[in-house]
Amino acid sequence: MTVTQEGARTYEVRTYGCQMNVHDSERLSGLLEEAGYVAAPAGETADVVVFNTCAVRENADNRLYGNLGHLRPAKVGNPRMQIAVGGCLAQKDQGEIVRRAPWVDVVFGTHNIGSLPVLLERARIEGEAQVELKESLEVFPSTLPTKRESAYAAWVSVSVGCNNTCTFCIVPSLRGKEKDRRPGEVLAEVQALVEQGVLEVTLLGQNVNTYGVEFGDRLAFGKLLRTCGGVEGLERVRFTSPHPAAFTDDVIAAMAETPNVMHQLHMPLQSGSDRVLRAMRRSYRAERYLGIIERVRAAMPDAAISTDIIVGFPGETEEDFQGTLDVVRQSRFANAFTFQYSIRPGTPAATMPDQVPKEVVQERYERLVALQEEISWAENKQQVGRRLEVLVAEGEGRKDETTRRLSGRAPDNRLVHFAVGAETPRPGDMVTVEVTYAAPHHLVADGGVLGLRRTRAGDAWEARQGGGAAGSPGSGVLLGMPTIGRPAPLPAATGGCSAH
Repeated sequence: MTVTQEGARTYEVRTYGCQMNVHDSERLSGLLEEAGYVAAPAGETADVVVFNTCAVRENADNRLYGNLGHLRPAKVGNPRMQIAVGGCLAQKDQGEIVRRAPWVDVVFGTHNIGSLPVLLERARIEGEAQVELKESLEVFPSTLPTKRESAYAAWVSVSVGCNNTCTFCIVPSLRGKEKDRRPGEVLAEVQALVEQGVLEVTLLGQNVNTYGVEFGDRLAFGKLLRTCGGVEGLERVRFTSPHPAAFTDDVIAAMAETPNVMHQLHMPLQSGSDRVLRAMRRSYRAERYLGIIERVRAAMPDAAISTDIIVGFPGETEEDFQGTLDVVRQSRFANAFTFQYSIRPGTPAATMPDQVPKEVVQERYERLVALQEEISWAENKQQVGRRLEVLVAEGEGRKDETTRRLSGRAPDNRLVHFAVGAETPRPGDMVTVEVTYAAPHHLVADGGVLGLRRTRAGDAWEARQGGGAAGSPGSGVLLGMPTIGRPAPLPAATGGCSAH
């Protein structure tokens, strides 16, 4: 379909779940804009609403069908309107979606996001719902057009899919087996992003450190980190999420020896009990996990380490839970994303005996959150008095307007709110500040900006203004991440789902 800008149909992409989904939504927005659609103005219902769904959490189905129900009157009142559902929940439920919500026009899966514009046009012409879900990847998502959410930071997928069989996780059955991109393709995308002004990239994979398994190089990920160190103009490299079972010392060395690879690690623990880890089919034990942390800190004493933890897995006893608390105490995580176990139909854990009562899970969860809160606060207090170089962000601080501060990320990914001086930095610029106060989930620098470095990324952000910059009216990717029982907002470089 050829659509001119004048009278073009508008779109909105609503995203739920992890960074992988947010990255996919950037692709969906890029595809729609290439097909002639334009982002809907803020506050207006779009002609095309796309739900990019997640299937990890228990209430994912209810959220989707509730949102679809809210849109039904708008659909009835606007014959041009179309609704599409994609992502992991679409891959799981397939035709069930149009049976429960017959006003949906398109259902597409995790393996064929590139088909969305064609399916929308086919549904419009034929006047009936189009359901197309592939069992294997058609086109690697990174080859598709992209409307990136940020002018200064970007995600780069190095792989899709997962070869693990964790009993609590439905992702491998929906995303398929791991598929790796060639290193040259990854590097070419990174270099192209830097040329556009991007200062920071986050390498994405369901198990990012198993990268290379498809082409037979178990050291490929560490090599990729070192190669990123040679990209001129790339100031920060992050990655998420590694699997402890595949974490090797060459990756630690690459992190320590490559100046632009940040000393920050998000490594899911899930449980500190070896018995529970075995039941989860997590192929490592607490001792190995703690050994990795010890070696990371020996090589990088300033490293900030975060994790994911599941409370109340079937059969978890008080002794098992105490094992988790012990690992948390020893690990001294900067922050932890804590989840109450919930049954996901289709996973082995869903039918396991000894499901833990809800009230027991809740009480353990509260104890874990309280412990981690105490540790996070103590770790953050050690930052007071330090001078940090902060990458200024857009929309990170929800109270920035009332506090007259701006916000950004330190090299270790801690969130920093800072007082603005006479000259206001732009998102993408770098500022040097001194930490004056620490809270459990953020730092404050109220002494003003000690140094401001204007960057190409700031120039790129400024150039976007008036052209639909991310986070401004007209932005195509709307983040609808659900609250999933965590003590702090998702940092920029973590996955946010308990699938790893």
